[in-house]
Amino acid sequence: MEVRELAEMPVFLTVEEAAAVLRLKRSTAYELVRRGEIPHLRLGHFIRVPREALIRMATGADRKKEGAAGGAKR
Repeated sequence: MEVRELAEMPVFLTVEEAAAVLRLKRSTAYELVRRGEIPHLRLGHFIRVPREALIRMATGADRKKEGAAGGAKR
């Protein structure tokens, strides 16, 4: 899936939808949510993944931030 296609998706996706975008198994996506590796919101008993978080993950924007922060700590 291209970032352009992702930008046309709903603002918040279910974990199952996010798993499909990331080409992960449903159980793997829930595990990554549990560990905080996939940004998410809990709304009551619902879990939603912000589309913008998936776009950042797809473009590597989060890794660039982590790399910059990691370099600053050394």
